[in-house]
Amino acid sequence: MSNISDNLLYYKYNIKHLIKLENRGVDKESSEFLSAYRSFAGAVYENYLYEKLLIYAKHNPNIGSFVLKGPHAPKKSSLSNALHVDMHGQIIYKTKAIEIGEFDAMFFNEKEIIFVEMTLIKSVKNLKRRLRKKKALLETLFPKHDIKALIILNKGVVGSRQLPDYCTVWLTKPFEVDDIYEHLKSNTNYKRKPLLKHTAKNLVADSALKVFPFKYYNSLTWMLYKLRAKPNSILNMEFLKTITCTRYMDLFTKVYLGYMDKKDFESIYPEVPDVTEKVAVSIEKEHTGRLLLTYFMQYNRKKLINVVIKNKKPTLVKKDVHGISVTEVFHILRLVTKEHRITPEEIKITEKLLRSLD
Repeated sequence: MSNISDNLLYYKYNIKHLIKLENRGVDKESSEFLSAYRSFAGAVYENYLYEKLLIYAKHNPNIGSFVLKGPHAPKKSSLSNALHVDMHGQIIYKTKAIEIGEFDAMFFNEKEIIFVEMTLIKSVKNLKRRLRKKKALLETLFPKHDIKALIILNKGVVGSRQLPDYCTVWLTKPFEVDDIYEHLKSNTNYKRKPLLKHTAKNLVADSALKVFPFKYYNSLTWMLYKLRAKPNSILNMEFLKTITCTRYMDLFTKVYLGYMDKKDFESIYPEVPDVTEKVAVSIEKEHTGRLLLTYFMQYNRKKLINVVIKNKKPTLVKKDVHGISVTEVFHILRLVTKEHRITPEEIKITEKLLRSLD
Protein backbone atom coordinates (compact mmCIF):
# COMPACT_ATOMS: atom_id res chain seq x y z
CA MET A 1 0.00 0.00 0.00
CA SER A 2 3.04 2.25 0.40
CA ASN A 3 2.82 4.01 -2.96
CA ILE A 4 -0.96 4.38 -3.31
CA SER A 5 -1.69 6.42 -0.15
CA ASP A 6 -5.40 6.28 0.81
CA ASN A 7 -6.58 5.89 -2.77
CA LEU A 8 -8.43 2.65 -2.04
CA LEU A 9 -10.75 4.57 0.26
CA TYR A 10 -11.91 6.76 -2.65
CA TYR A 11 -13.66 3.83 -4.33
CA LYS A 12 -17.21 2.88 -3.37
CA TYR A 13 -17.82 -0.42 -1.57
CA ASN A 14 -21.14 -1.98 -0.71
CA ILE A 15 -20.58 -3.40 2.77
CA LYS A 16 -24.06 -2.73 4.19
CA HIS A 17 -25.08 -6.32 3.52
CA LEU A 18 -21.98 -7.66 5.29
CA ILE A 19 -22.60 -5.47 8.32
CA LYS A 20 -26.25 -6.62 8.47
CA LEU A 21 -25.11 -10.25 8.40
CA GLU A 22 -22.71 -9.58 11.26
CA ASN A 23 -25.40 -7.80 13.25
CA ARG A 24 -27.69 -10.80 12.75
CA GLY A 25 -24.97 -13.02 14.17
CA VAL A 26 -24.45 -14.98 10.95
CA ASP A 27 -21.52 -17.38 11.22
CA LYS A 28 -18.52 -15.89 9.37
CA GLU A 29 -17.69 -19.36 8.07
CA SER A 30 -21.17 -19.81 6.57
CA SER A 31 -21.61 -19.85 2.80
CA GLU A 32 -23.88 -16.78 3.03
CA PHE A 33 -21.25 -14.62 4.75
CA LEU A 34 -18.29 -15.98 2.78
CA SER A 35 -20.04 -15.33 -0.54
CA ALA A 36 -20.72 -11.70 0.38
CA TYR A 37 -17.21 -11.25 1.75
CA ARG A 38 -15.61 -12.70 -1.41
CA SER A 39 -17.54 -10.18 -3.47
CA PHE A 40 -16.19 -7.35 -1.32
CA ALA A 41 -12.65 -8.78 -1.43
CA GLY A 42 -12.86 -9.02 -5.22
CA ALA A 43 -13.77 -5.33 -5.46
CA VAL A 44 -10.86 -4.29 -3.24
CA TYR A 45 -8.49 -6.56 -5.19
CA GLU A 46 -9.57 -4.98 -8.49
CA ASN A 47 -9.17 -1.43 -7.16
CA TYR A 48 -5.80 -2.18 -5.57
CA LEU A 49 -4.45 -3.64 -8.80
CA TYR A 50 -5.88 -0.78 -10.85
CA GLU A 51 -3.90 1.66 -8.69
CA LYS A 52 -0.77 -0.43 -9.28
CA LEU A 53 -1.43 -0.61 -13.04
CA LEU A 54 -1.88 3.15 -13.13
CA ILE A 55 1.65 3.59 -11.79
CA TYR A 56 2.92 0.83 -14.10
CA ALA A 57 1.33 2.50 -17.14
CA LYS A 58 2.77 5.89 -16.18
CA HIS A 59 6.31 4.48 -16.14
CA ASN A 60 5.86 2.31 -19.26
CA PRO A 61 4.40 4.67 -21.90
CA ASN A 62 5.76 2.41 -24.67
CA ILE A 63 2.80 0.05 -24.02
CA GLY A 64 0.36 2.76 -25.04
CA SER A 65 -2.43 4.77 -23.44
CA PHE A 66 -4.19 3.73 -20.23
CA VAL A 67 -7.84 4.61 -19.57
CA LEU A 68 -8.56 6.49 -16.35
CA LYS A 69 -11.49 5.26 -14.26
CA GLY A 70 -12.81 5.29 -10.70
CA PRO A 71 -11.85 8.39 -8.67
CA HIS A 72 -9.37 9.32 -11.41
CA ALA A 73 -12.14 9.95 -13.96
CA PRO A 74 -14.81 12.67 -13.86
CA LYS A 75 -18.32 11.52 -12.95
CA LYS A 76 -20.84 11.59 -15.78
CA SER A 77 -24.05 9.92 -16.89
CA SER A 78 -24.03 6.55 -18.63
CA LEU A 79 -24.10 6.54 -22.43
CA SER A 80 -25.75 4.13 -24.85
CA ASN A 81 -23.82 2.37 -27.64
CA ALA A 82 -20.53 3.72 -26.33
CA LEU A 83 -17.49 2.36 -24.53
CA HIS A 84 -17.13 4.77 -21.64
CA VAL A 85 -16.55 5.32 -17.93
CA ASP A 86 -19.96 5.50 -16.26
CA MET A 87 -21.14 7.42 -13.19
CA HIS A 88 -19.86 4.58 -10.96
CA GLY A 89 -16.36 4.90 -12.41
CA GLN A 90 -16.44 1.62 -14.37
CA ILE A 91 -15.36 1.08 -18.00
CA ILE A 92 -18.47 -0.33 -19.64
CA TYR A 93 -20.38 -0.71 -22.89
CA LYS A 94 -24.16 -0.31 -22.75
CA THR A 95 -26.99 -0.60 -25.22
CA LYS A 96 -30.42 0.76 -24.27
CA ALA A 97 -29.38 1.07 -20.62
CA ILE A 98 -28.32 -2.60 -20.44
CA GLU A 99 -24.66 -3.40 -19.77
CA ILE A 100 -23.08 -5.61 -22.43
CA GLY A 101 -19.50 -5.62 -21.21
CA GLU A 102 -17.38 -4.29 -18.33
CA PHE A 103 -13.58 -3.98 -18.29
CA ASP A 104 -11.43 -3.75 -15.18
CA ALA A 105 -8.77 -1.70 -17.00
CA MET A 106 -7.64 -1.03 -20.57
CA PHE A 107 -4.44 -0.24 -22.47
CA PHE A 108 -4.46 0.70 -26.15
CA ASN A 109 -2.23 1.91 -28.95
CA GLU A 110 -2.51 2.16 -32.74
CA LYS A 111 -2.33 -1.61 -33.20
CA GLU A 112 -3.63 -3.26 -30.02
CA ILE A 113 -6.36 -3.10 -27.42
CA ILE A 114 -5.37 -4.85 -24.19
CA PHE A 115 -8.23 -5.36 -21.76
CA VAL A 116 -7.53 -6.35 -18.17
CA GLU A 117 -9.39 -8.85 -16.03
CA MET A 118 -8.40 -9.10 -12.35
CA THR A 119 -10.24 -11.50 -10.12
CA LEU A 120 -9.90 -13.66 -7.01
CA ILE A 121 -11.63 -16.69 -8.54
CA LYS A 122 -10.31 -20.13 -7.57
CA SER A 123 -10.86 -21.66 -11.03
CA VAL A 124 -10.81 -20.17 -14.55
CA LYS A 125 -13.57 -22.49 -15.81
CA ASN A 126 -16.30 -19.84 -15.92
CA LEU A 127 -13.84 -17.07 -16.79
CA LYS A 128 -13.25 -18.43 -20.29
CA ARG A 129 -16.76 -17.67 -21.53
CA ARG A 130 -16.62 -14.16 -20.05
CA LEU A 131 -13.31 -13.48 -21.79
CA ARG A 132 -14.69 -14.78 -25.08
CA LYS A 133 -17.59 -12.33 -24.93
CA LYS A 134 -15.40 -9.36 -24.02
CA LYS A 135 -12.91 -10.11 -26.79
CA ALA A 136 -15.74 -10.43 -29.34
CA LEU A 137 -17.21 -7.09 -28.23
CA LEU A 138 -13.86 -5.31 -28.59
CA GLU A 139 -13.23 -6.96 -31.98
CA THR A 140 -16.55 -5.50 -33.09
CA LEU A 141 -15.84 -2.04 -31.67
CA PHE A 142 -12.20 -1.95 -32.85
CA PRO A 143 -12.04 -4.02 -36.07
CA LYS A 144 -8.59 -2.66 -37.03
CA HIS A 145 -6.91 -3.60 -33.73
CA ASP A 146 -5.55 -6.84 -32.36
CA ILE A 147 -7.39 -7.69 -29.14
CA LYS A 148 -5.38 -9.10 -26.26
CA ALA A 149 -5.98 -9.63 -22.55
CA LEU A 150 -4.00 -9.27 -19.35
CA ILE A 151 -5.41 -11.61 -16.71
CA ILE A 152 -4.32 -11.02 -13.10
CA LEU A 153 -5.12 -13.84 -10.68
CA ASN A 154 -4.22 -14.91 -7.16
CA LYS A 155 -1.65 -17.68 -6.75
CA GLY A 156 -3.28 -21.07 -6.33
CA VAL A 157 -5.94 -20.53 -8.98
CA VAL A 158 -6.77 -23.67 -10.99
CA GLY A 159 -6.45 -23.72 -14.79
CA SER A 160 -4.49 -20.51 -15.45
CA ARG A 161 -2.41 -22.30 -18.10
CA GLN A 162 -5.56 -23.29 -19.99
CA LEU A 163 -6.46 -19.72 -20.98
CA PRO A 164 -6.38 -18.76 -24.69
CA ASP A 165 -3.21 -17.63 -26.48
CA TYR A 166 -4.31 -13.99 -26.56
CA CYS A 167 -4.10 -13.90 -22.73
CA THR A 168 -1.06 -12.94 -20.68
CA VAL A 169 -1.40 -14.15 -17.08
CA TRP A 170 0.10 -12.50 -14.02
CA LEU A 171 -0.19 -14.15 -10.59
CA THR A 172 -0.20 -12.16 -7.35
CA LYS A 173 0.65 -13.13 -3.81
CA PRO A 174 -2.24 -13.96 -1.41
CA PHE A 175 -4.39 -10.85 -0.94
CA GLU A 176 -6.05 -9.96 2.36
CA VAL A 177 -8.71 -7.28 2.83
CA ASP A 178 -9.55 -7.67 6.52
CA ASP A 179 -7.86 -4.36 7.46
CA ILE A 180 -9.76 -2.48 4.74
CA TYR A 181 -13.06 -4.00 5.85
CA GLU A 182 -12.48 -3.20 9.51
CA HIS A 183 -11.51 0.34 8.60
CA LEU A 184 -14.58 0.92 6.39
CA LYS A 185 -17.09 -0.39 8.93
CA SER A 186 -15.57 1.47 11.88
CA ASN A 187 -17.25 4.67 13.04
CA THR A 188 -14.04 6.61 13.63
CA ASN A 189 -13.84 10.05 12.04
CA TYR A 190 -10.76 9.18 10.05
CA LYS A 191 -9.86 11.85 7.51
CA ARG A 192 -8.63 10.43 4.23
CA LYS A 193 -5.36 11.65 2.83
CA PRO A 194 -5.85 13.58 -0.44
CA LEU A 195 -6.33 11.40 -3.54
CA LEU A 196 -2.93 10.62 -5.00
CA LYS A 197 -3.35 11.70 -8.63
CA HIS A 198 -1.15 10.76 -11.58
CA THR A 199 -0.54 12.74 -14.73
CA ALA A 200 1.15 11.59 -17.91
CA LYS A 201 0.44 11.91 -21.63
CA ASN A 202 -0.57 8.25 -21.83
CA LEU A 203 -3.09 8.42 -18.94
CA VAL A 204 -6.22 9.36 -20.85
CA ALA A 205 -9.97 9.86 -20.55
CA ASP A 206 -12.49 7.49 -22.16
CA SER A 207 -13.05 10.05 -24.95
CA ALA A 208 -9.74 8.89 -26.45
CA LEU A 209 -11.42 5.56 -27.38
CA LYS A 210 -12.75 5.84 -30.94
CA VAL A 211 -15.11 2.93 -31.51
CA PHE A 212 -16.60 1.57 -34.73
CA PRO A 213 -20.41 2.08 -34.86
CA PHE A 214 -22.25 -0.97 -33.55
CA LYS A 215 -25.98 -1.45 -33.14
CA TYR A 216 -26.72 -4.43 -30.90
CA TYR A 217 -30.29 -5.22 -31.93
CA ASN A 218 -29.69 -4.46 -35.62
CA SER A 219 -26.84 -6.96 -35.57
CA LEU A 220 -28.98 -9.55 -33.78
CA THR A 221 -31.63 -9.12 -36.50
CA TRP A 222 -29.00 -9.46 -39.24
CA MET A 223 -27.82 -12.72 -37.65
CA LEU A 224 -31.37 -14.11 -37.75
CA TYR A 225 -31.69 -13.32 -41.46
CA LYS A 226 -28.25 -14.72 -42.34
CA LEU A 227 -28.79 -17.97 -40.42
CA ARG A 228 -32.08 -18.54 -42.25
CA ALA A 229 -30.86 -17.28 -45.66
CA LYS A 230 -30.12 -20.62 -47.34
CA PRO A 231 -33.01 -21.82 -49.55
CA ASN A 232 -34.61 -25.15 -48.62
CA SER A 233 -32.56 -25.39 -45.42
CA ILE A 234 -33.41 -24.56 -41.83
CA LEU A 235 -29.84 -23.48 -41.04
CA ASN A 236 -27.15 -21.75 -43.12
CA MET A 237 -24.21 -23.89 -42.06
CA GLU A 238 -21.72 -22.07 -44.30
CA PHE A 239 -22.46 -18.79 -42.50
CA LEU A 240 -22.45 -20.49 -39.09
CA LYS A 241 -18.81 -21.49 -39.66
CA THR A 242 -17.59 -18.01 -40.65
CA ILE A 243 -15.33 -15.85 -38.47
CA THR A 244 -18.03 -13.15 -38.36
CA CYS A 245 -20.68 -15.57 -37.09
CA THR A 246 -18.28 -17.04 -34.52
CA ARG A 247 -17.47 -13.56 -33.20
CA TYR A 248 -21.15 -12.64 -32.90
CA MET A 249 -21.91 -15.97 -31.22
CA ASP A 250 -19.26 -15.14 -28.63
CA LEU A 251 -20.60 -11.62 -28.21
CA PHE A 252 -24.33 -12.38 -28.00
CA THR A 253 -23.85 -15.82 -26.33
CA LYS A 254 -27.01 -16.86 -28.19
CA VAL A 255 -28.54 -16.02 -31.57
CA TYR A 256 -32.09 -16.59 -32.72
CA LEU A 257 -33.44 -18.85 -35.49
CA GLY A 258 -37.15 -18.10 -35.27
CA TYR A 259 -40.06 -19.50 -33.29
CA MET A 260 -42.21 -22.59 -32.70
CA ASP A 261 -45.98 -22.65 -32.38
CA LYS A 262 -47.40 -23.66 -29.00
CA LYS A 263 -48.79 -26.99 -30.28
CA ASP A 264 -45.57 -27.94 -32.05
CA PHE A 265 -43.46 -27.24 -28.96
CA GLU A 266 -45.86 -29.18 -26.74
CA SER A 267 -45.63 -32.15 -29.10
CA ILE A 268 -41.87 -32.34 -28.41
CA TYR A 269 -41.91 -31.40 -24.71
CA PRO A 270 -45.38 -32.14 -23.30
CA GLU A 271 -44.07 -31.90 -19.73
CA VAL A 272 -43.41 -28.13 -20.06
CA PRO A 273 -46.32 -26.25 -18.41
CA ASP A 274 -48.06 -23.05 -19.54
CA VAL A 275 -46.45 -22.83 -22.98
CA THR A 276 -46.77 -19.45 -24.72
CA GLU A 277 -48.34 -19.07 -28.18
CA LYS A 278 -44.88 -18.52 -29.65
CA VAL A 279 -41.67 -20.05 -28.30
CA ALA A 280 -38.46 -18.34 -29.40
CA VAL A 281 -35.79 -20.75 -30.69
CA SER A 282 -32.12 -19.85 -30.30
CA ILE A 283 -28.67 -21.36 -30.64
CA GLU A 284 -26.61 -20.92 -27.49
CA LYS A 285 -22.87 -21.29 -27.07
CA GLU A 286 -21.84 -23.14 -23.91
CA HIS A 287 -18.66 -22.33 -21.99
CA THR A 288 -17.15 -25.40 -23.69
CA GLY A 289 -17.81 -23.84 -27.10
CA ARG A 290 -20.50 -26.37 -27.99
CA LEU A 291 -23.62 -25.06 -29.79
CA LEU A 292 -27.03 -26.15 -28.47
CA LEU A 293 -30.67 -25.25 -29.04
CA THR A 294 -32.44 -23.45 -26.21
CA TYR A 295 -35.96 -21.99 -26.00
CA PHE A 296 -37.62 -18.91 -24.50
CA MET A 297 -41.23 -18.34 -23.42
CA GLN A 298 -42.07 -14.68 -22.83
CA TYR A 299 -45.26 -13.91 -20.89
CA ASN A 300 -44.66 -10.16 -20.54
CA ARG A 301 -41.77 -7.70 -20.22
CA LYS A 302 -41.13 -8.91 -16.67
CA LYS A 303 -41.42 -12.65 -17.06
CA LEU A 304 -39.20 -14.72 -19.34
CA ILE A 305 -38.64 -18.46 -18.96
CA ASN A 306 -35.66 -20.18 -20.57
CA VAL A 307 -36.31 -23.84 -21.39
CA VAL A 308 -32.90 -25.53 -21.24
CA ILE A 309 -32.60 -29.05 -22.67
CA LYS A 310 -30.22 -31.45 -20.90
CA ASN A 311 -30.16 -35.15 -21.71
CA LYS A 312 -33.33 -34.60 -23.77
CA LYS A 313 -35.17 -33.34 -20.70
CA PRO A 314 -36.35 -29.72 -20.29
CA THR A 315 -35.44 -27.56 -17.30
CA LEU A 316 -37.18 -24.23 -16.72
CA VAL A 317 -35.04 -21.24 -15.70
CA LYS A 318 -36.50 -17.83 -14.89
CA LYS A 319 -34.41 -15.07 -16.48
CA ASP A 320 -33.44 -11.83 -14.74
CA VAL A 321 -36.02 -9.15 -15.52
CA HIS A 322 -33.20 -6.62 -16.00
CA GLY A 323 -31.09 -8.90 -18.19
CA ILE A 324 -30.48 -8.55 -21.91
CA SER A 325 -32.41 -11.76 -22.73
CA VAL A 326 -35.75 -10.12 -21.84
CA THR A 327 -35.30 -7.35 -24.39
CA GLU A 328 -33.72 -9.68 -26.98
CA VAL A 329 -36.66 -12.09 -27.00
CA PHE A 330 -39.18 -9.24 -27.04
CA HIS A 331 -37.35 -7.78 -30.06
CA ILE A 332 -37.20 -11.11 -31.92
CA LEU A 333 -40.82 -12.12 -31.33
CA ARG A 334 -41.99 -8.75 -32.66
CA LEU A 335 -39.79 -9.20 -35.71
CA VAL A 336 -40.46 -12.78 -36.86
CA THR A 337 -42.99 -13.66 -39.57
CA LYS A 338 -44.56 -16.94 -40.65
CA GLU A 339 -41.47 -17.77 -42.71
CA HIS A 340 -39.49 -17.94 -39.45
CA ARG A 341 -41.75 -20.65 -38.01
CA ILE A 342 -39.85 -23.84 -37.18
CA THR A 343 -41.47 -27.29 -37.20
CA PRO A 344 -40.62 -30.24 -34.91
CA GLU A 345 -38.98 -32.00 -37.87
CA GLU A 346 -36.81 -28.94 -38.54
CA ILE A 347 -35.81 -28.91 -34.87
CA LYS A 348 -34.50 -32.48 -35.23
CA ILE A 349 -32.57 -31.50 -38.38
CA THR A 350 -31.06 -28.48 -36.63
CA GLU A 351 -29.98 -30.54 -33.62
CA LYS A 352 -28.30 -33.02 -35.95
CA LEU A 353 -26.50 -30.23 -37.83
CA LEU A 354 -25.23 -28.70 -34.58
CA ARG A 355 -24.00 -32.10 -33.33
CA SER A 356 -21.97 -32.44 -36.54
CA LEU A 357 -19.89 -29.47 -35.34
CA ASP A 358 -18.84 -31.16 -32.07
